[in-house]
This record gives sequence, C-alpha cells and structure tokens, in this order.
Amino acid sequence: MSNLIKAVRGTRDILPPDTALWQHVEKACRDIFHLYNFHEIRTPVFEDTQLFARGVGEETDIVSKEMFTWEDRPRAQSEKAQSLTLRPENTAGVVRAYIEHKMGDTGKLQKLYYIGPQFRRERPQKGRYRQFYQIGAEVLGPVAAGSESPARDAEIIAMLAHLLREVGIKEWTLHVNSVGNADDRARYNQALREALAPVKDKMCGDCQRRAETNPLRVLDCKHPEDQQYIDDLPKISAYLGDESREHFNEVKKILNHVGIQYHVNERMVRGLDYYTRTTFEFTHGGLGAQSALLGGGRYDGLSEMLGGPKAPGIGFALGLDRFVLALQAEETVAAANLNPAVFVAPLGPGMNAEAAVIARDLRKHAIAAELGDDGFRVKKSFEAAERAGAKFILFVGENEVASGQFAIKNLGSGEQVNVARAEIVNWLKS
Repeated sequence: MSNLIKAVRGTRDILPPDTALWQHVEKACRDIFHLYNFHEIRTPVFEDTQLFARGVGEETDIVSKEMFTWEDRPRAQSEKAQSLTLRPENTAGVVRAYIEHKMGDTGKLQKLYYIGPQFRRERPQKGRYRQFYQIGAEVLGPVAAGSESPARDAEIIAMLAHLLREVGIKEWTLHVNSVGNADDRARYNQALREALAPVKDKMCGDCQRRAETNPLRVLDCKHPEDQQYIDDLPKISAYLGDESREHFNEVKKILNHVGIQYHVNERMVRGLDYYTRTTFEFTHGGLGAQSALLGGGRYDGLSEMLGGPKAPGIGFALGLDRFVLALQAEETVAAANLNPAVFVAPLGPGMNAEAAVIARDLRKHAIAAELGDDGFRVKKSFEAAERAGAKFILFVGENEVASGQFAIKNLGSGEQVNVARAEIVNWLKS
C-alpha cells in the first residue's frame, strides 16, 4: 500500500451521497438565475497570467501568494514562452471574454453566470481547498444599457437573498459597504498611508509592505495582534464623494423597499483590487471564524484596466464547498434521494434479458431502476435490493413472464401485490 496514489493535498473527491446536496445547490442556482434573466458563460480554466496580475491586483494575496502559474513551453523556436495561470477567480476571465468577443457591441446589458472549479495555493482547511468550486454571476455592459445603475447592485443582492431562501439557508447576515470610485479611493489611500506611518512597524510584514504599496489591503489583515491598529484607522465613509455617496444611498433605499435587512460594515473592502463603490458579503454563523458565505461587488473600471471599452459591472461568487457546509449546519435541507425506486430481480436462467426490457421501460418513464442478475437466488436479490436502497423489488421469473403478472413487494411495509405487465408503470407512479 506504500505506492498507493492519493488525491493531491488541497484537493478532494466529492462522493455520493454528498454530491446530491451539491446538485441541489447547482439546480437551485440555475433556476434562480433563469428567473433573473442570467445566461451561462464557460471560460477556460487557465488564462494568461497578466489577466490576473492586471485585473485582480499584484498586491493581493491571490496574485502575490496563491496562484498556480507556469511557463508554457513554446512548440517552435519562433514562439515565445507564455506565462499561464489556473484561474483563481472567474470575474477577470468573464470580462476578458466580454472584451474579446465584443459583447458590448450588442448595446445590451450582459447578465452572465458560471459554475466551475477555481484554484488557489492556500493552506488547506475545512471548507477551503486548493481546487474549490464557485458559482458566480456578473452584470456588465455599456453605460447606456444601465450597467452603472444602483438598481443593478440592489437586484443582484436581492437575487442572492432569494437564492438563500430557496436552498434553505436562513441564518445569514448581509454586510454592505461602499469603497468609492477611483478618486475617493485615492484620497482614502493617502489618509490610510498617513495614519499607518507611526504604527506600521509594529504590524505584520504584509501590512508593513501594503502600508506603502496599497494601504487599502491592510484592512484585509487577519492577524489578531494587528486589529488594534486597524480599528483606529480612518473610515472610508468620510472620504466618499457626492456621486459615490448618492449611489450607495440609492442601493440601500432599494434594499429597504424590498425588505432585505443589512448591516453597513465600513471595514469590508473585499480582497480584490478591481472593486469600486458597492461591496457586499453574506456571512453565516455555522462556518466558524471564517464566516463568509458569498460576496461580491462593483468593478466599474475593470474592462478598461484590461484594455477594453467602458463597461461598468457588478458580480458575486459563492464557494460551493463552504455553501454546502452552511446547508449542513442548518440541517434544514435533506439531500435528494439518489436511490432507485425499483430493484428488478431476474429469477432463473435466461431471465436477464426479460428483466432488462422491463428496466428499460421503467427508465423510459422516469422511474429509476437497478438490475439484479439471474444467477442470484431470492435471498441474494433481497439483500442486493436493500443495499441499493430501493423502495420496491419486482420479480421477473418464468412464471411471471408466462402469466403477464409480476410480483412487486414494498421493502418498507412488506406488502406484496401482483401487477399486470401493462400496468407496472402506472402502479409504481401512483
């Protein structure tokens, strides 16, 4: 066993019956996205490294510490090596696709969602893996299409509250904030730089570096000993211009009108450099100290940052690994039943073919069926049906085939009835 190959550290296999809960969330998301007129986009799992360096920000932990990056070897001497990175998040890739395929030329608002794996070289822990799964959505497009409107911010937050209700998560808290536009952030960064100057040497190495290069990132610090200094830093609300303040007030007004409760958290800046104005996060007590369930924000300048046209946008992402943990913590949603409804038990030589026809007909009518083997005795067929978790066992023997009457037994109640071949489907469905 010393040569046994196992899953790489930070990755895992998701097995039945847990996959049923994942499918429950994925289906609920697709259904909700459809109600809000979102359409699926699928982007590559690896991109040019510069996409994330420019889009996400070189001073973020994601780019500076956590990306899986390699040099792609050229296949010809005339080609140059290209630095490639497994996607650590999906917003930059969606915006890259928006630019590359000139989706803005349609003149309409693009409402896009995605479901798929992302990759970060993090320290593996419960709910956090190096290959993790995200579901996210983005709304972006020309200003004339309404992409800059605070109504878009409120709509995507309302959609998420709807989603949480739909999947059965009740114990959540919504945090909202505004990090302002580029001018607001410049003023705030200068204020932070000045406030950090006398204390930065007492803080962790990351904070000392960020205090000079990107002071806003200091607010993301998780070191307990640094929190006393962070608590005394200026608040961004004092540096918002009139435009940003009005935008944020309108978002809050709409949330109030549609009955969504929230908490204004001025320390919440999120971990990506492209955020502007509205940021938000849903937290859940069942996730422990790292309580973030899902989050997102507005990124009005990201398209231009990547060389594209002006295309304000807002989006969110939820980590499926942590989302499923929250569902399990609430214990309000049972996984969908993956077990077959019927175990078709062929009895005696030559009955496999007859049983296969019956199983085929059941499946044609959306009745899940598991097949036994004509080499099984009656006792072994019962044992196999119980292991499969079937509700009924249907016997297929020479007598049943000759008479056209098939014995069906309820494995829970023990009740057994004979059903005509032509009525099996109707009987099982009723």
